[in-house]
Amino acid sequence: MVSRNHPLPLYYQLMQELRHRIEGGEWKPEDLIPSERELSETYGISRMTVRQALAELVNDGLLRRDQGRGTFVAKPKICKRLSRLTSFTEDMRARGKQAGAQVLRAEMVPARPRVGDMLQIDVEQQVAMVERLRLADGEPVGIECAHLFFDGCAAILGEDLSGSLYRLLRERFGLIPTRAQEEIEAGACGSREAQILGMRRGEPVLLIRRRTFDQDQRPFEYVESVYRGDNYIFSAELTARELSAD
Repeated sequence: MVSRNHPLPLYYQLMQELRHRIEGGEWKPEDLIPSERELSETYGISRMTVRQALAELVNDGLLRRDQGRGTFVAKPKICKRLSRLTSFTEDMRARGKQAGAQVLRAEMVPARPRVGDMLQIDVEQQVAMVERLRLADGEPVGIECAHLFFDGCAAILGEDLSGSLYRLLRERFGLIPTRAQEEIEAGACGSREAQILGMRRGEPVLLIRRRTFDQDQRPFEYVESVYRGDNYIFSAELTARELSAD
């Protein structure tokens, strides 16, 4: 409960109380929580104090605000570690989720300048383009557009692309992803992505660009992805370089 005699600030006490209800399972993902007015009356504190506590929980990713609808318990974010090169399917399996993919486009296309630069091929060279909606337990989390170039890459378009692309490349084409270069930046959801991902235009997304190398250190894949900013998080473990004696 919240007490004025407690040394901790009232907003912090309320924040911990609400956090306990969420993490304890009393309030489940997608539940609508009581309004600011209701919480103010229940705990005998001002709406400004309630608003501050809710803002902290929104910042922590435990709650989300929907304009005109209220405040909801947020779904747990999917965490991807940046220390290892893994497929989306492997990431989901490690988190107890069922990975899925819905093919949006699969065709041979001429390489754009950036694609050609990333894959070290001539512009207009034909590459296999596979765009897929990535699903976690059946819910959309991102759109991945992969550009692939290797001997016989056109054959991949006739394969089942609903599973792990990396597994297919290993088993069917003998390509083993060994390392990747990845860039991540914040962005705003466009109209097409909003429709596919079930978001509103302008909502935050993660824009990811990755170039992947095979066992012979040749770039064979360049991927441009858009992931929901509200349920995907990247995690990295950082170590300091050894300090010199001087």
